[in-house]
Amino acid sequence: MRQTQLIPAVAVVLLATALATGCSGGHSAEAGAGPADSSVTATPTPGSTAAKMIGSSSTPSTATSNGYPTTPAAPGAAVPQVRDAFAVLQATYNDSCGTPGNCQYFLNRLLTNLDDLGKSMKASPKGTAHFRQPLAWIGQMQTALDGDFTFDNLHKHQSLLVTTRDKINTWMQSYPDDYR
Repeated sequence: MRQTQLIPAVAVVLLATALATGCSGGHSAEAGAGPADSSVTATPTPGSTAAKMIGSSSTPSTATSNGYPTTPAAPGAAVPQVRDAFAVLQATYNDSCGTPGNCQYFLNRLLTNLDDLGKSMKASPKGTAHFRQPLAWIGQMQTALDGDFTFDNLHKHQSLLVTTRDKINTWMQSYPDDYR
């Protein structure tokens, strides 16, 4: 009898461990894998035109203005709700370029999270007019990056990425119904 109770408990622990490991690994194979290497950039979604950059970090990107990296979704899956995308973005407050070897991961994560939030806002039933200001900030950030997701370019625009996150956080605090 005791053995039959143990099997479901072990299965739950293994499942939780697998989910925690999978969720904490970032959005690409390179995320969190050792020290930052400036020759690898954010991994774009399968349908985007952004190419993974390998080699010189100053090589221009082949991405178009709509090929920004976002978290890959399962086929047919709904876009996450604004509150969920915002919660993921808020988790970047515990991260920074201040940790050695973490800057590339942090900037790629911040870019991806901001783009994911933008997609969620555009898909929200409240409509784009409600999210006009945060979408404008995300648009300005995307324009400044000009489709170049190399670490050098993200590092050059680090202040813009962080400021965009901070502005959106402040704006969202004025609209608690959007994140509760």
